Amino acid sequence: MARDRSPKCKQCRREGAKLFLKGERCLTEKCSFERRSYPPGQHGRGRIKQSEYLLQLREKQKARRTYRLLEDQFRSYYEKAARKSGVTGENLLRILEMRLDNVIFRLGFAASRDQARQLVRHGHFQVNGRRVNIPSYQVKPNDIISMRLGSTAEKIIREATDLTASVAPWLQADHDGLTGKILKAPDRAEIDTAVQESLIVELYNK
Repeated sequence: MARDRSPKCKQCRREGAKLFLKGERCLTEKCSFERRSYPPGQHGRGRIKQSEYLLQLREKQKARRTYRLLEDQFRSYYEKAARKSGVTGENLLRILEMRLDNVIFRLGFAASRDQARQLVRHGHFQVNGRRVNIPSYQVKPNDIISMRLGSTAEKIIREATDLTASVAPWLQADHDGLTGKILKAPDRAEIDTAVQESLIVELYNK
């Protein structure tokens, strides 16, 4: 399966925001973005000419990298969101939030989305009692997420819960029993991803 293997800290610096791609390290003073918040490269500290297209592109790249998607995957999600009724940008974020790997991360069962994806791929989680190993699986309201009984990743999952300060309001988590429930689809105000989705829509509508 294709993945973006470029350095994670450089991705944060390029987007000018902490994307929390390295789990616990992002919460410490070792975080590269905290020490060098300017873009990578020899011209990183120089003045970059801002344009409308550049702002739109950066928002799209920020969202894509936050949710750990390749370009074709992200465009596919956008096209799906555009076909739905309602506001396209909000539909896009809602679809991305309802991915199983993102839900695992939001519940606090993984320190990063990359770790959540790996845990799902290795079959450590169940949805409504059935093992699901597809990170892009779309969860639905009232779905129950649980760690598979006898999972060898229990220690890793419990360590991740210790890093969790709060859980998204559209989710319910039991960190002792390692189970979670999807209460409802998230509203835009309940999604804390720091992107301006309207700029992404403008970019794809060019």
